Amino acid sequence: MAAFLKRFAQNRLAVAGLVFLVLLVLVAIFADFIAPYGPSERSSEFRAPPSRDHWFGTDTIGMDVFSRVVYGARVSLKIGILATIMALAIGVTYGAVAGFFGGVVDTIMMRFTDVFLSIPYVILAVAIATVFGRSENALILVLGSIGWLPISRIVRATFLSLRKLEYAEAAKALGFGRARMIFGHLLPNAAVPIIVYGTIAVGGVILSEAALSFIGVGPQYPTPAWGLMVNEASGSLTNAAHTLFFPSFAIFFTVLAFVFVGDGLRDALDPKMRV
Repeated sequence: MAAFLKRFAQNRLAVAGLVFLVLLVLVAIFADFIAPYGPSERSSEFRAPPSRDHWFGTDTIGMDVFSRVVYGARVSLKIGILATIMALAIGVTYGAVAGFFGGVVDTIMMRFTDVFLSIPYVILAVAIATVFGRSENALILVLGSIGWLPISRIVRATFLSLRKLEYAEAAKALGFGRARMIFGHLLPNAAVPIIVYGTIAVGGVILSEAALSFIGVGPQYPTPAWGLMVNEASGSLTNAAHTLFFPSFAIFFTVLAFVFVGDGLRDALDPKMRV
């Protein structure tokens, strides 16, 4: 653990990303104390520029942009983390089974994933959202139900190589059950790519949430979702650019932070990087 922390600390971008994410989590938790206004509270100032009373200015209907960005951290982190957990649970299990059994089972299962991967992401998301609705919880189901495809292929490839190693053959010779071999012996040794992918995937899910909210598939008004804020401000670039820039910056830096942390974990956990 000490060696891992040392290697991780040597990656300055990863440390900076981790610090940013810790601060973002604290902002989301204590949003009620940090935000000077409620997420849907309106004032008499419309499209006001940043000032002492409104740090990020106000939007087209007088709501404080800073307060909505702060509360939007809750929405984005909730959707990003829960949808990623759901996608990992499905994808890891699916890929582990396909990689462990191999042969015909693997071929059938992978062709099934290929069918879904061939469908454009936005079309698939819109189709699922039409069934589940357009709330925060519905968006978690949408992103989780389509986000498992890439990780399933990663886990499947990892299992195909792990099952040929000596310890896997020994466990099989000792008569261990399939479930014990998959989850007790092979899966722990496949944890590194899963952890790295999961970390980066949270940022990807947040970006997907913003994209879907931008096209009207995500949470609806007055939910302070960053993507929805960008959508609402897209027509005000010339006369109220601040309403677009601040939620866009929040999305950009959050996704970038998750990528930096994921890269740092990959380097710290990679045996080839150990001295």
